[in-house]
Amino acid sequence: MSAVSDRLPAFPWDKLEPYKKTAAAHPDGIVDLSVGTPVDPVPEPVQKALIAAADSPGYPTVWGTPELRDALTRWVERRLGARGVTHHHVLPVVGSKELVAWLPTQLGLGPGDRVAFPRLAYPTYEVGARLARADHVAYDDPTELDPAGLKLLWLNSPSNPTGRVLSKEELTRIVAWAREHGVLVFSDECYLELGWEADPVSVLHPDVNGGSYDGIVSVHSLSKRSNLAGYRAAFLAGDPAVLGPLLQIRKHGGMMTSAPTQAAVVAALGDDEHVRVQRERYAARRTALRQALLAHGFRIEHSEASLYLWATRDESCWTTVAHLAALGILAAPGDFYGPAGANFVRVALTATDERVQAAVTRLTP
Repeated sequence: MSAVSDRLPAFPWDKLEPYKKTAAAHPDGIVDLSVGTPVDPVPEPVQKALIAAADSPGYPTVWGTPELRDALTRWVERRLGARGVTHHHVLPVVGSKELVAWLPTQLGLGPGDRVAFPRLAYPTYEVGARLARADHVAYDDPTELDPAGLKLLWLNSPSNPTGRVLSKEELTRIVAWAREHGVLVFSDECYLELGWEADPVSVLHPDVNGGSYDGIVSVHSLSKRSNLAGYRAAFLAGDPAVLGPLLQIRKHGGMMTSAPTQAAVVAALGDDEHVRVQRERYAARRTALRQALLAHGFRIEHSEASLYLWATRDESCWTTVAHLAALGILAAPGDFYGPAGANFVRVALTATDERVQAAVTRLTP
């Protein structure tokens, strides 16, 4: 076991514990804007669907029920603009983090293969490469990478942590380059429904991929759009030539979403109203926190989508974390997401209205 764990970096969130204690000591309590975990209720129709499926004594299938696959294909076509999507184009997974961490291994990558991800990125992309003993490389523009040995290219739009959105033109250019060089593209689009100053586009849109899903797969999660982080509900959509072998591997590994969760996902993807309501909550919190941070002397970059504000006071991120912790506010240091984030903090919008107002009050000069 130590040989496997030794491949991994130190778990970054442990470094935040002393600052969490400082923030928790505030007389009015901590405002935790660090992790980005949903705090609002699971939508009622989703809860009802889960309860109705609670009596599920048999094993669920890895591929999911036909009803789930129908829901996935309908949503991908309705929401992403994809065309000609069949059950073979979709695959449910047990939360997107599990998929990201184990994908290189499940693809059979190893020493000599390279996995690429954005310069500022979710740390699990690197973890996945390390678990597979593959090499990894961070990029600013993926089309400037040496394609030799590059087997997996991660895109992330909207970005975690920056909120940056890749335009349709950028996505089209990247997909064309990847296909030219035989590089598999996985596009992490978990925040796609949370665009504020931009309208995020999927790699599954025909304007991006030319009507073909060859060599491209998108990753989607219900954690943020539907407050289902506790359900571990996510799915893949894209190239059947990639998803078919993954399905077989995951069958052998028993990587199956629980039957009640599958029923809940069907309900969640069939109801757009709760997504609209949740967007409005986040939009209001975003406006309040953004204005307060600017008034406090922060500069905010990108952040045109997702559930975070990428903020800086042009100092070490740890100096900023300490400053905010003294106010009872906990933020994530930018260097968790790569050295390029050393002067930034990531401020999550995932706190109750009451806690957001507390943060605003503390930040107001």
